[in-house]
Amino acid sequence: MKSKNIKEGVDRTPHRSLLYATGITKNEMKKPFIGIASSFTDLIPGHVGMRDLERAIENGIYSNGGHPFVFGIPGICDGIAMGHLGMHYSLPSRELIADMIETIAEAHCLDGLVLLTNCDKITPGMLMASLRLNIPSIIVTAGPMLAGHYHGKRLSFVRDTFEAVAKYKINEITEQELLDLEMCACPGQGSCQGLYTANTMACLTEVMGMSLPGAGTALAGSAIKKRIAFESGVRAVDLVKENVLPRDIATPDAFKNAITADMALGGSSNSVLHLLAIANEAGIKLNLRLFDEISKKTPQLASLRPAGEYFLEDLDFAGGIPALLYELRTIVNHSAATVSGSSIGQIIAGVNYVNNEVIRKIDNPYRNEGGIAVLFGNLAPNGAIIKASGVNPDIMRFTGNAVVFDSEETAMESISNGKIGQGDVVVIRYEGPKGGPGMREMLAPTSQIVGMGLGDKVALITDGRFSGGTRGPCVGHISPEAQEGGPIALINNGDKIEIDISKRKLNVLLPAEELKVRESNLLKRGKKIDYGYLSRYSDMVSSADEGAIINRRIKK
Repeated sequence: MKSKNIKEGVDRTPHRSLLYATGITKNEMKKPFIGIASSFTDLIPGHVGMRDLERAIENGIYSNGGHPFVFGIPGICDGIAMGHLGMHYSLPSRELIADMIETIAEAHCLDGLVLLTNCDKITPGMLMASLRLNIPSIIVTAGPMLAGHYHGKRLSFVRDTFEAVAKYKINEITEQELLDLEMCACPGQGSCQGLYTANTMACLTEVMGMSLPGAGTALAGSAIKKRIAFESGVRAVDLVKENVLPRDIATPDAFKNAITADMALGGSSNSVLHLLAIANEAGIKLNLRLFDEISKKTPQLASLRPAGEYFLEDLDFAGGIPALLYELRTIVNHSAATVSGSSIGQIIAGVNYVNNEVIRKIDNPYRNEGGIAVLFGNLAPNGAIIKASGVNPDIMRFTGNAVVFDSEETAMESISNGKIGQGDVVVIRYEGPKGGPGMREMLAPTSQIVGMGLGDKVALITDGRFSGGTRGPCVGHISPEAQEGGPIALINNGDKIEIDISKRKLNVLLPAEELKVRESNLLKRGKKIDYGYLSRYSDMVSSADEGAIINRRIKK
């Protein structure tokens, strides 16, 4: 056990003395030390119920002969951080989370980890830490929120708050209805109810084999979730005893399974950014073309909010991730291992129920291709991402005139004041990993556009990114970003922009010679934020097509 380094031998007398000061007994000192990295906070709805899950995990660890130590990890609620300075910190917090878990686990010589998480950047940050440390680890996601209810209709966060604001501004709903929606849309604990980033990553964590079967969709506050937490504590001790390491689980085949499931679900575009970063910590090289290759041969079998009408609770009741894997059984790798001790094939073999209205059969998909497409062209030489599952099939090709903004705030002002119209392509740049800094999500602008009835009439492209709640012809992650002199920095108002999802193209319709002239005249911009963590982050962070990482394990 790694913990022998702090608790065995005469020279470790001082260390044991301090450990005894925590209340540990001599008998407990002999057991494996299991850290519970808990991201409990009163600030995030998806995390407020974690005290119960901490207790369940502790009890599971105790019951199987381990000793638990809870330590705290911070988190950010993207919905609360959205649309102001706070969103600059969201993606960078992923790196802090990974660094903090690494620091605590290494400093205290923990034998294993249970990583208690739920929301957007916390789950990928914890996965990154587990693979970096490569000590026995298991993930527990706290689960999705139940749907809200209002006047006989089910509600979800994005549609019934962000998009509702725009509907109120154009007098489609009353002020009282807006006030009622804000009280009803989020009824309690849990991650937001659709297939947004938090729930996408929870589902992919299960597919990757890093959490127990059912963990990705089991509802927050449910008895099932508490049992999964308990069993995860039990299993964490077994993983230490068996020396099962994260890199034994998160193999190239596991990542391919995760990408396949992501495409079949129509998940958040942020999953691309996070899977690239997680794979980097495992020393595995992923690239955008692999995502697109898998997307082209993976039918979309589920249609959840924001693009569809089903909720995460529907996916869970339909059989969850095991049921999805069952319907994907002809194209996923069955031999991939999981922390449960069962292979993906064994989990598939145990499926005895699938609701094929929610999770369609592979020969009856919603779309013949996966939910995410990767675009290339003279605006995105290194790639860009679009959530194709959220785009009306009638506008898979969109050509319009550029309306250019150098920040989210200036774009929001114009959108809110009705200065964007049919046929426009809103360009929001200098919002990439370096330029933002922090690659902010553009949920407020996209929700305003949809709420104003322009969702199929206006496109938006950015070197920033989108919330999992975004829908419509919205292209993000454009690489290289404007701050690094990428072609998006060369666009002028009125330039024709062509988005062709079927052909995977993103171009500004200008001669190469004109772009070269503009490039030669482009002035380098200073930092938007030149103090504190964000300044350091912008100095270190890589491009979005590499996962916006600061800890490079593998070469380009």
